[in-house]
Amino acid sequence: RRCPDGSVLADGSVSLLSGGALTVLVDTGGPWLRPRLPALLAEHGVSPEGVTHVVVTHGHSDHAGNLNLFPRATLLVGFDLSRGEGRYLPHGLASGAPLELHPGHLRVVATPGHTRAHVSLLAAGTALGTVAVAGDTFESAEDEEEWRALSEEPEEQRRSRDALVAVADVIVPGHGEPFRVLREWGERQEEEEEEEEGSSGCRNNQEEEEEEEGGTFRCGYNKEMEEEEEEEEGGTFGCRNNQEEEEKDEGTSGRGDNEEEEDEGGTSGHGCYK
Repeated sequence: RRCPDGSVLADGSVSLLSGGALTVLVDTGGPWLRPRLPALLAEHGVSPEGVTHVVVTHGHSDHAGNLNLFPRATLLVGFDLSRGEGRYLPHGLASGAPLELHPGHLRVVATPGHTRAHVSLLAAGTALGTVAVAGDTFESAEDEEEWRALSEEPEEQRRSRDALVAVADVIVPGHGEPFRVLREWGERQEEEEEEEEGSSGCRNNQEEEEEEEGGTFRCGYNKEMEEEEEEEEGGTFGCRNNQEEEEKDEGTSGRGDNEEEEDEGGTSGHGCYK
């Protein structure tokens, strides 16, 4: 948010994915979040020592402020993958190859543009479909007027945005609420046929909105994925975003894009998708 003096207040999203053998944190917020982050994790039974992977979408301070809170985690900061004390590992992100964290379910992909080494995480097979934790590839749900001005490589970022929209059902932007990806059918007939197939197993918008009013952002594998996961690793993935926790703490529905707003009115849960 821009202030009258020309400065900008910003606080990046923090997302937790946990289940099976992995506990993954995507972005770690700014250094001003440090006093609160361990407590937010503890509400879900997670300690900093229990985080197995930290994925930082890019190196800006509002997304990468608290890395030393997670001493046992494998760290991916942009294209830098490290484990332990200064041990850097090879990977193919810079050449466009994905980094598989949990094959078939969790992968990191290169999404250059906002910064040259920007990455995003894709969670496939969740109850919401494929969820893209996109960092600042998408600044917010309605960022059409601002993302280019903040981009190091606007054309690269446009391609990265298009690539995420092509595969994701829900996008978690770098700031603010997640949103749904809406696609248009190429043929009117296909659209009408889709509307007629009322027994396809897909929930209608009213049902989704009733669930979303609860103010949480969580995703788990569908039933088939859950059974497979339980056999393989004894758990399923659930996803939450830090702004949901802030709503629980403060009981309000502000956007929560910056500290000042948090102090004054709290932040919203990530349960309303557009």
